[in-house]
Amino acid sequence: MRVAVIQMVSGEQTADNLQQAQALVKSAKEQGAQLAVLPENFLTYGQSAPDLDSIRNTYLPALADLAASNSIALVAGTLPFREALGSKPYASSFVFNNLGEQLFRYDKIHLFDANVADATGSYRESDYFAKGSQLGLVDACDTRLGLSVCYDLRFPEYYRLLAQQGAKVVCVPSAFTEVTGAAHWEVLLRARAIENQCFILAANQGGVHPCGRSTWGHSMIVNPWGEVMSKLTSGPGCLVQDLDLASIDSLQVNMPVLSHRVF
Repeated sequence: MRVAVIQMVSGEQTADNLQQAQALVKSAKEQGAQLAVLPENFLTYGQSAPDLDSIRNTYLPALADLAASNSIALVAGTLPFREALGSKPYASSFVFNNLGEQLFRYDKIHLFDANVADATGSYRESDYFAKGSQLGLVDACDTRLGLSVCYDLRFPEYYRLLAQQGAKVVCVPSAFTEVTGAAHWEVLLRARAIENQCFILAANQGGVHPCGRSTWGHSMIVNPWGEVMSKLTSGPGCLVQDLDLASIDSLQVNMPVLSHRVF
């Protein structure tokens, strides 16, 4: 299975962000990727009040077309999606197959309400977003994908549930801040891969954004042994990597940690 992890430095102009994503997905396809993962907030980074009607009526169809026109499965990072008028939107990660058909929508469960020692200082996602509740699992590209987003990474029990239900590849679209990313990004990604014997596809925002925020970048692909297979430090770009899914079966025979659990 050949996959692509896409890193972006999204701005406040939705149309420009879409154009950047389109170019990077096209590049992934040209390198033979069957699946591409975009980062969190790839369309609306820094926007305080995104146009939710345009997201639903214009940009979601554009993303479906992006997958279909490139014949590639797509995990479309996150974008704000509102189910009912007047309600808070979810931070939603849409999954499309290579025909542009929507397979699943994962709504971010763990919302980032934290104080960080950076120029922003305080992040309160729950002020703007509703909390999801459904485990993110979908069958795509002949395997089972686990879906998570950014702050979910700090909750190992969530990833254990994904593994217990057969996830072999887990996607982690993110917008990790520069401060928290430098401290914890890589170690958390590698830990989740080791604990659950799965591949991790971590697509992060990576650079200084027009709104003044800085994200850590270092998008990476991690194998089930916890080794970083490829990494992109900063700036927009695309990592493409072949995954040997059969290696998971071998590892689980040699070190069956999931069946050794006591609690």
